[in-house]
Amino acid sequence: MISLPLFSLLTDVTVLAQHGPTDVPITALTLDSREAGPGVAFCALRGTATDGHKFIAGAVEKGLAAVICEVLPATRNPATAYVVVKDSAEALAHMAAAFHGHPSRQLQLIGITGTNGKTTCATLLHKLLRELGYHAGLLSTVQNQIDEEVIPSTHTTPDAIRLNALLARMVAAGCTHACMEVSSHAVAQHRVTGLRFVGGVFTNLTHDHLDYHGTFDNYLKAKKGFFDALPKTAFALTNADDKRGPVMLQNTAARRETYSLRAAGTFRARLIANEVHGLHLEIEGREILFRLIGVFNAYNLLAVYGAAVLLGEDPTEVLTILSGLTTAPGRFEPVVSARQLVTGIVDYAHTPDALENVLQTLHEIRQPSQQIITVVGCGGNRDAAKRPIMANLAARLSNRVILTSDNPRFEDPNAILAQMQAGVTAPDSAKVLTVADRREAIKQAVQLAGADDIVLVAGKGHENYQEINGVKAPFNDKLILIEIFAALGK
Repeated sequence: MISLPLFSLLTDVTVLAQHGPTDVPITALTLDSREAGPGVAFCALRGTATDGHKFIAGAVEKGLAAVICEVLPATRNPATAYVVVKDSAEALAHMAAAFHGHPSRQLQLIGITGTNGKTTCATLLHKLLRELGYHAGLLSTVQNQIDEEVIPSTHTTPDAIRLNALLARMVAAGCTHACMEVSSHAVAQHRVTGLRFVGGVFTNLTHDHLDYHGTFDNYLKAKKGFFDALPKTAFALTNADDKRGPVMLQNTAARRETYSLRAAGTFRARLIANEVHGLHLEIEGREILFRLIGVFNAYNLLAVYGAAVLLGEDPTEVLTILSGLTTAPGRFEPVVSARQLVTGIVDYAHTPDALENVLQTLHEIRQPSQQIITVVGCGGNRDAAKRPIMANLAARLSNRVILTSDNPRFEDPNAILAQMQAGVTAPDSAKVLTVADRREAIKQAVQLAGADDIVLVAGKGHENYQEINGVKAPFNDKLILIEIFAALGK
């Protein structure tokens, strides 16, 4: 069990005031007052739903060792240490890193951020590093991994305590590298503060998470904040073809590198063919066939290639391995029916840009006779502005569309669908159905599909649940699609 004196955890923390003993031994950190007890340091965070300062008194009653807060309570226990800081979340991140022995400093840690492509890039880079012979860890939306050990993922980027604990487990297991998605929430909430990255990768920036950030500018600043914090010893690799790509590099101290399919860049690729069997690219004078499909995956592959080369790997060996790799679960994942009459595609596309990319890719690889039937929804208690945009895109770029529930959470599914329906223009309205039950919507899409048609089920990808009124019921788009294919004899 770890046991460290409180003062040793505050080395990188800007302390405004402190009361009580700072040599008290700390055996655990928590941001949840219900986990309070002897030896525990409780960090009172100001969240979007509640303020942890409200729970300080109750936590202290459980024999708490220390409280980290932004406002000193009027009534204090003399046996408890109180540390006042400017930002509790930032302080917690530094303390968590120190508590676990700064594991990021013992790893080649690469962070990948952007709206779309984070999971695919992180997963591909992790697979690549392992194929190169390294022990490597992965922190992603789909799952966390320590070499082959799979650890369920609940957030794109875990909180600072769990994040550093996972990194410490990677170090203990002999990992030399770690690949992680860095979400905008993680940057804004200081979850990655205190970590040392050897490299950062930017994929793209489109409309998402405005329910949290409020404005697109705030969203951009959160992503940029990751690059602003990179040390000069790191590399910052950005997509030169995305208009926000250069913005990410404006204030970074890191080595500035770019990748591109259209503009000048450190790493260049030329698209030769984009077909149902994969991509044919020319990268730095070498023609390579890849198993991934779609122009968006050409960018993902190029980003991973660039990151690996910047880590010092041999370009030829990297390309050879990348050519044989497959994508992450739920990312443009094909599901072919038993009789091979219908092709299903399951994709996590839950933003307008991601959905447009997937549908454009299907148009590029389909035969003229193949119809595209799209099943799509939008999550509840999230950015509502994208709902009509998503429906409009689906209707314009599909032959038939079924609007359905995603994760309604605490919203009325029919209200969400009405907001989506509002984005469908009159010329497209005849090809759009609304079916609130997601399983039934997928079934109807398969029933509508003729021989060789394509059924796209978008929005949930790898997720194995559907959240309705706070309850997560088992639900997996891929498994349900397979089940319905079998039931309907497709």
